[in-house]
Amino acid sequence: MVLKYQNLISNMSLEEKIRLTSGKDNWRTVEMKHLEIPKITLSDGPHGLRHQEEGQDHLGINDSNPATCFPPACLTAASFDENLLYEMGKAIGYEALCQNVQVVLGPGVNIKRNPLCGRNFEYFSEDPCLSSRLATGWVRGVQSMGVGTSLKHFAMNNQENNRMK
Repeated sequence: MVLKYQNLISNMSLEEKIRLTSGKDNWRTVEMKHLEIPKITLSDGPHGLRHQEEGQDHLGINDSNPATCFPPACLTAASFDENLLYEMGKAIGYEALCQNVQVVLGPGVNIKRNPLCGRNFEYFSEDPCLSSRLATGWVRGVQSMGVGTSLKHFAMNNQENNRMK
């Protein structure tokens, strides 16, 4: 099977491949005009965009652009409603378009395995079937707006120690 962009990739130097995967800054990829590869802006966003303009920090200490703050995954999962998650994803995708964001980082799909995980609020459920159905609704909603998604914390992000060190 030949990948759609295999020719483009094979014409890139090792340095160009590294620059493309390491990014321009915390939220943007490098534009490569000679290869017709545009800059892509990513934003944290499983519960609403956390988009910052160029030059801002990646920790969320500085201001982010205004955006809707949706309930976290642990609360939306209590609805058991894929269509609700689709609509939420669609709204997040619309806001991403308005802020020139091409990829939203989310949803968080890690399965809750330990009640001591400080990030359990970011995940839907300990039930993999429910989590997958709700995440699918969310992803379809975002992607229906022409915005990409990137699953977060796919597995085993159950505890953190000294995260900021």
